[in-house]
Amino acid sequence: MDYQGRRIDTGEPVEIEVQDGVITAIHKLTEDPGHLPWVSSGWIDLQVNGLAGYDLNSERVTSADIEGVTRALHARGVAAYLPTVITGSDDRIKQGLRALADYCNSGAYGASSIIGLHLEGPYLSSEDGCRGAHDRAYTRNPDWEEFQRFQEAADGRIIMVTLAPERPGSLPFIEKLAEAGVVVAIGHTMATGEQLDAAIRAGATLSTHLGNGSQPHLPRHPNYIWDQLADDRLWATFIPDGHHLAPHVLKAMQRIKREKTILVSDCVKFGGMPPGRYHSLIGSHVELEANGRLSMVEHPAILAGSASTLDMGIAGAVAYTDMSLAEAIEAVTIRPAQVLGRPLLGMLETGAQASFTPFTWEEASASIRVVDTITDGMSRFGPR
Repeated sequence: MDYQGRRIDTGEPVEIEVQDGVITAIHKLTEDPGHLPWVSSGWIDLQVNGLAGYDLNSERVTSADIEGVTRALHARGVAAYLPTVITGSDDRIKQGLRALADYCNSGAYGASSIIGLHLEGPYLSSEDGCRGAHDRAYTRNPDWEEFQRFQEAADGRIIMVTLAPERPGSLPFIEKLAEAGVVVAIGHTMATGEQLDAAIRAGATLSTHLGNGSQPHLPRHPNYIWDQLADDRLWATFIPDGHHLAPHVLKAMQRIKREKTILVSDCVKFGGMPPGRYHSLIGSHVELEANGRLSMVEHPAILAGSASTLDMGIAGAVAYTDMSLAEAIEAVTIRPAQVLGRPLLGMLETGAQASFTPFTWEEASASIRVVDTITDGMSRFGPR
């Protein structure tokens, strides 16, 4: 099967040849049809908690939840993602991980889009603000034996862990994760500069949703946001929904991190749902406003995850920062693939998996329309 589009990285009109789920050739078209959509390698989201009413952090995650999230992501241009299991009881975390592993092993629809699992917690700060909407009762110190049980439930699919490096036992835990090939991310933390430096030297490489999961009031300087921003050893993910970071803050942070900026959605199940008040395992009672802001009812200053998807985030990054459309796309393709140690995953090249996203861009409104999402060489929802 062949596909045509205009490469977002070069602007060239091309035809992509696919066989058995692999890109076998990419030819530059001799004539420009003039109506082609943009095309990039498939978008990658490193942090997805749920979407469209489907929850990956419910008390009992089902295959219907996982397939619902995956289909909804495909409709938004996301070809590959990390389901994110958050802080909770030992039983709930293991059940969620086991359900995700079983789904992947079943070969069900879109299973190949799940390229690994992200464990966000439970080894996070217990402090208000820093822990965000994570349940304080279940935040705890790193425990390698417990993590091994989590990894067993996940069938070895946990490839990223977000933790707070100031918790006792974190440094040897980070070293073991890094030795095992797991990406170590810093998040929901109030670590000192010395603790952050020690974590990076132990193997941490990424900041999770930098600028969020923090106390509402911080010293001007130093503080753990400045320290992570200034450290060139760290990549950083940002949620460009206009709520997690004010647009001017996102612009300043992106200018600092430059080519180490990665965009994520951090979407929860309320993405795509109508405004209103809901009950959620994340944050208990939450309110989704008409503008997309999702917060805890009891603590309106604390966000309860994102209700935006990655296509909206790409558009937001272009609108709010100095990023060009091509760079914003790089921040959801090449860069996350590099962080995961799978660079070919983020490339539109011969020999790569046939995973790509055709889309259109409306300059005047700074908006994206996803035309299709291709994974394993197959259209996942077709032209709309």
